Amino acid sequence: MSRGVQRPTRGDEMEVRVDDLAFGGRGVSRADGFVVFTADTAPGDRARVRMQRVRRRFGEADLIEVLEPGPGRIAPPCAFVPDCGGCRLQHVDYAEALDAKRRQVAEHLVRIGGLEGVEVRDADPALEHFGYRNKMEYSAAPAPDGSLRLGFHRRGRWDEVVDINPCLLASAVGNVAREAVRAWAAAEGVEPYDQRAQQGFLRHVVVREGVLTGQVLVTIVTAHGPDEVVDALAARLPAAVPGLVGIVHAVNDGPSEVTAGLPSRTVWGRDWIEETVEVEQGRPVTLRLSAASFFQTNSRMTGHLYRRAAEAAGLTGGEVLYDLFAGVGSIGVALGSLAREVVAIELVPEAADDARGNAERNGISNHTALAGDVRVVLREHRGRLPVPDVAIVDPPRAGLSGGACRRILELAPKTLVYVSCQPATFADNARRFVDGGYRLEWVRPVDMFPQTPHIEAVARFTRV
Repeated sequence: MSRGVQRPTRGDEMEVRVDDLAFGGRGVSRADGFVVFTADTAPGDRARVRMQRVRRRFGEADLIEVLEPGPGRIAPPCAFVPDCGGCRLQHVDYAEALDAKRRQVAEHLVRIGGLEGVEVRDADPALEHFGYRNKMEYSAAPAPDGSLRLGFHRRGRWDEVVDINPCLLASAVGNVAREAVRAWAAAEGVEPYDQRAQQGFLRHVVVREGVLTGQVLVTIVTAHGPDEVVDALAARLPAAVPGLVGIVHAVNDGPSEVTAGLPSRTVWGRDWIEETVEVEQGRPVTLRLSAASFFQTNSRMTGHLYRRAAEAAGLTGGEVLYDLFAGVGSIGVALGSLAREVVAIELVPEAADDARGNAERNGISNHTALAGDVRVVLREHRGRLPVPDVAIVDPPRAGLSGGACRRILELAPKTLVYVSCQPATFADNARRFVDGGYRLEWVRPVDMFPQTPHIEAVARFTRV
């Protein structure tokens, strides 16, 4: 702040003009060098806000009222905005939100990566703005009268759940599946879990869909209790949920709210679904996905994302492609017909088995899946694996560790494709690769998560 300007303090009310969106979806306003971040605001808004946290150069504020809506503001179609913590950008015009995501990728590359002048291309818009999610995780909690709330945590609260019906990001079938579970809970007198008191039974409901195959898998996460109550789902859900192929029961006895990596059993049907991805027109691949395995949450955009990855890889049919941190092998299998040979390396043995099986079921005979740490696998197979021309990495939001970046630099593929779901960690990793001898040629954001601030992007690096 300039000399003579008083920095606001907590509780102060002030009028701001929002001129941008920050990563995370909060509006950004500036006053004489002091930056204010305010949720639920849109570019162009003139708003009255109340300061909640104040630092030397920036502060965080709560919205009191919108005095004059900006051109980027629209009326959110969901009745649960802003209480629900799921969507953060329903009040922002889609074109405005899409361009903000592109700007955020570019800004992170400069601010965190120190990389000036990188070509950040226009973001690819989503095919669907609502009803696109193939996986929904609902939390259960008691209402004040003890009845079941089934939805998402209230924004900023870990112990309170907003009852949702319908959820606009879920498909029609996904909403039907959630309400069928609600009906089962009411019929069986199932007690919702109270996170604060650490007591109750039903904790989470996970609905997973193969959007392009029509298959649905429902997982019920409970505390320890009678199995026969959950078994009653087998008599109710198959008739109520179109495309249901399985019901899984997972038990969480710990305090943390988790839905994966828990002891589980199959109550009815099977514990996996199939989903289809098409990179080459007319040559779709079908992937088997277990209840806990990772897959992109927007099925219809996944094929488009992988086509962008293939574009970045520059595959002509003669390359050796390494699919690193491969998960269930979705990228390597989907791009297998475009490469001469695919080597998939995945740390989790079960996921590597899934990758192997997905390749075999799709007739991708040039695919090899290996389990283990990338560095260890490469050392143990030295001289037996072909030298990569292209490597593709698709890390989680935490990005690649320093050790993983060093392993990839040692591998030294001519072309490196990075599929990012977090611009800050991507910018840090990009700096490491540039320092290690690569040039970041371009980045293409792909909107996999409309109505939310999450950003997916595909980047092409080439070795200098």
